[in-house]
Amino acid sequence: MAQDQKNAVERGAWIVFFDESGLSLTPTVRRSWAPIGQTPVLEHRFNWKRASMAAALCYPPNPDDRRTPEVAFHVQYDSYNTETLIEVLDELRTFLAPQPVTLIWDGLPAHRSKAMTAFLATQADWLTVERLPAYAPDLNPVEALWSSVKGVELANLCPGTIDEAITCAQHGIDRVRATEHLPYSFLQHTGLSL
Repeated sequence: MAQDQKNAVERGAWIVFFDESGLSLTPTVRRSWAPIGQTPVLEHRFNWKRASMAAALCYPPNPDDRRTPEVAFHVQYDSYNTETLIEVLDELRTFLAPQPVTLIWDGLPAHRSKAMTAFLATQADWLTVERLPAYAPDLNPVEALWSSVKGVELANLCPGTIDEAITCAQHGIDRVRATEHLPYSFLQHTGLSL
């Protein structure tokens, strides 16, 4: 990771961690408080509609840089595949333009497909991609972002529609964006540093 960071600093590139997660109408059950004798009950419709979320935690390459971390967020009703991830990367380019990016993500098959490899080859002017080691989600700070959103805004939520769940997830992302220290806390939780 140190070499990737050095290269990012030399290029003036944002260091971007990327990950996808699912969202459904099934409640994320978390411990809660209730008055004695009044056990909380979660009621949901046993409807299994799902959506997919993608987030990028974007860190300036130099800790002395006055720029604050950015959080890019994308949601869609279907699962992510190569084509939709290419669209997300195009949006990420617009989000961070004109700065170059060092993207760090896992080994999802859509990240390694022939179409993605061909696309990444055409983006070398602004994008460098590094892969996290296999079976190492604990090295991705976006996992801590998902844990935070699912543990606060989505905890014990029984939405009537998938759009309600998406709105709550967006509120969680907005909370993280408004709290400047949280992206750094997520990074510190991985044991990595800038």
